[in-house]
Amino acid sequence: MYFTRQQLEEFEERSLAPYGMRSRLSKGRAFPDEEPDYRTAFQRDRDRILHTTAFRRLEYKTQVFITHEGDYYRTRLTHTLEVAQIGRTIARALGANEDLIEAICLAHDIGHPPFGHSGEVILNRLMRDHGGFDHNKQSLRIVTKLENRYPDFPGLNLTWEVREGIVKHETEYDLADASDYNPELRGHLEAQIANAADELAYTAHDLDDGLRSAMISPEMLSGVSMWEILLESIGWKEKNLIDLARYRLVRRLIGIYVTDLIQATEKRLRESGVKSVDELQRLDYNVIGLSDDLQRRNRELKDFLYANLYRHHRVVRMAVKAERIIRDLFTAYTTEPAILPAQIQKITVERSLERTVCDYIAGMTDRFAIEEHHKIFQPDTLP
Repeated sequence: MYFTRQQLEEFEERSLAPYGMRSRLSKGRAFPDEEPDYRTAFQRDRDRILHTTAFRRLEYKTQVFITHEGDYYRTRLTHTLEVAQIGRTIARALGANEDLIEAICLAHDIGHPPFGHSGEVILNRLMRDHGGFDHNKQSLRIVTKLENRYPDFPGLNLTWEVREGIVKHETEYDLADASDYNPELRGHLEAQIANAADELAYTAHDLDDGLRSAMISPEMLSGVSMWEILLESIGWKEKNLIDLARYRLVRRLIGIYVTDLIQATEKRLRESGVKSVDELQRLDYNVIGLSDDLQRRNRELKDFLYANLYRHHRVVRMAVKAERIIRDLFTAYTTEPAILPAQIQKITVERSLERTVCDYIAGMTDRFAIEEHHKIFQPDTLP
């Protein structure tokens, strides 16, 4: 015996909140695609994303620290998995669709180029006269065009709701452009949860990585209200921050964030009176979010991380190196396309040379981009 798709859809109907997205009510896929008997549409989307080349490459793409700094720091892949875990926790508590949440979370960063936000900034600058570059749009390009795994359609042929969640991905550092996905509507509940889970995850793990790297210290954090709350909550008063204490602090931080977000969101949902997905999307505010008090404390912690971690000279130096590597590669490829791999050269017939080069560079891992730069610009390196 196994649960059929119809039974799984019936379970969703019984277990989800009125404003949670039902897979059976999906707006569907762009191309005809028969659904399996034992998975919902959103489960299938999640699995398709998981098996992409773009997803696997996240293992070797920078979060804050470039991959050769050490294998204990977060990468885009470990960040993505943490976002998905937090997203599912929030979804289950609020009656949202966990499979839809997970699919959006797993896909939200697959369009990121090498070297994190530094790579995105320089690619956007280089593509200024050719349509620009934005990792949200690139994620959508990957799942709709660039991943060629099926003979009957380009991309992954994901459901409308997953694609909408990808294009409506918004954080403090990411702004959505959902011009083709009902831009007058806010993201559905699952999209909003994915956005919140992303912000909570990177704040917590950047604090963890900053402490581990010794770029920031407990003494530097003294007086930051969120840090003081964490110290008091676990009763830590020692001088040296051992690994076990750091684990407890970061775990406690995530717990405080998630608990507050669930409670504050439940209150907003109750006060809004929404009874459907459509009503929630037509609100003039996002229902997902921290309470006002914790939002202020979180803002203080994020400002601290920006000033002391993201602007630390080691991180800034790597950003400068990243800019040079990507600029050099882009210039070399567009000046002499013959140095591109043969299969990439063929694509220029379908797309512009600049967009082809941009897609190629955006798909690189940190390590591959560095190696490619050496091959092209170092005389003693074999091509």
